[in-house]
Amino acid sequence: MRIVIAGGHGQIALRLERLLARRGDEVAGVIRRPEQAGDLLAAGAEPVVCDLESASVGDIARHLEGADAAVFAAGAGPGSGIERKDTVDRGAATLFADAAEAAGVRRFVVVSSMGADGQPPEGTDPVFAAYLRAKGAADADVRSRAGLDWTILRPGRLTDDPGTGLVTLDESTGRGEVTRDDVAAVLMGLLDTPGTAGRTLELIGGRTPVEEAVRAVAG
Repeated sequence: MRIVIAGGHGQIALRLERLLARRGDEVAGVIRRPEQAGDLLAAGAEPVVCDLESASVGDIARHLEGADAAVFAAGAGPGSGIERKDTVDRGAATLFADAAEAAGVRRFVVVSSMGADGQPPEGTDPVFAAYLRAKGAADADVRSRAGLDWTILRPGRLTDDPGTGLVTLDESTGRGEVTRDDVAAVLMGLLDTPGTAGRTLELIGGRTPVEEAVRAVAG
């Protein structure tokens, strides 16, 4: 497969790129800064420099032409303010979805966040609340598109511990932690499993092997 990943220099994206490249897939990562290219090349991915906050739909669609799947894993990241939560976590996600439709790429997987549906609890940090609202709005936009075979993955609290290969994956899992390694492994499983299209799934660590957990949620 050829897979194009938005936010290609993110921690989950780099892990996913390594997994895909290792098994022989062709993978490209969309990055904002040219100096990030070396890390993608080391992961086995083709770096594509394109700023999702300023690019047009046509600019991005050209990079998606011929792809079998697109993954949105971009985010404004820690230290960014409320405005960039909207322009990246919402705006760039909808732009990438527009571009996927324009390029005829139906398979579309989104890395979202647990808690993105509904209003953030009272007392939530304002910037984090803006992040959750932006993710929720982006997810709602993607779910409304008949032109995409979408899957939305909502991990729990992310850790950098080594992956276990054991997870809980369902429409509702309850709160919990999950390693970035295991998130990447689940994303690869979702890309391999068209039957997961149309599902919004939560993910935390658990006791079920990744491949089995993905098969269980496939339609």
